[in-house]
Amino acid sequence: MKNKYHLLLPLLAIIFLNSCHALNVVQKPIIFDKTRKELTLEYLEKRYEIKKDQPTIVPKIITVHWTAIPTMEKTFEAFNPATLPDWRPEIINASQLNVSSQYMVGRDGTVYQLLPDTIMARHVIGLNYCSIGIENVGNGTDLPLTKAQLKANIALIKKLAKKYPIEYMIGHYEYKKFIGHPLWKEVDPDYLTNKTDPGKQFMSDLRRKLKRLHLKGAPE
Repeated sequence: MKNKYHLLLPLLAIIFLNSCHALNVVQKPIIFDKTRKELTLEYLEKRYEIKKDQPTIVPKIITVHWTAIPTMEKTFEAFNPATLPDWRPEIINASQLNVSSQYMVGRDGTVYQLLPDTIMARHVIGLNYCSIGIENVGNGTDLPLTKAQLKANIALIKKLAKKYPIEYMIGHYEYKKFIGHPLWKEVDPDYLTNKTDPGKQFMSDLRRKLKRLHLKGAPE
């Protein structure tokens, strides 16, 4: 009897660990009405020369961000409207489509799904048509990203990489390295913004923890 229990212990430990790391995704959809759909289709056609009937994507890249907005609630309020607010003059000329992402991770590690994985969100210039965005509530100064967010990103990316043909995982600050790459589709070479999110340390930690997935970084 003692030997039987001894053999079961490693199996029970594995089951316990897997249950502890189970990913719970809260559905919190942003508005995706007729206006947002039309603006998304227009973005695909004008920015990428991709004409479609539905604003769907085939995910090949995961792009990790920070929000620079201090709370989940305020971030949701910013992403929820279909059209871009007037206080984004640096990108409003490219499209009236509001920015968003498929996922947002709260500071406590809660994962919120804002859009379906395969619906395009405006979150990374040149690559929206093939990228799933993960926004983390925080910034690189007074609200550094948390250990709970790191763990949540790891679990979410593992799930997405298993489900889709993901080839790349990048930080938003790395997106310009795709210029000239076959995946880059932005038609205007001057439509670029400077980004620092989600910080080099956060991406380094992610890559170390997700090494076994063999996801590529941005092209050198």
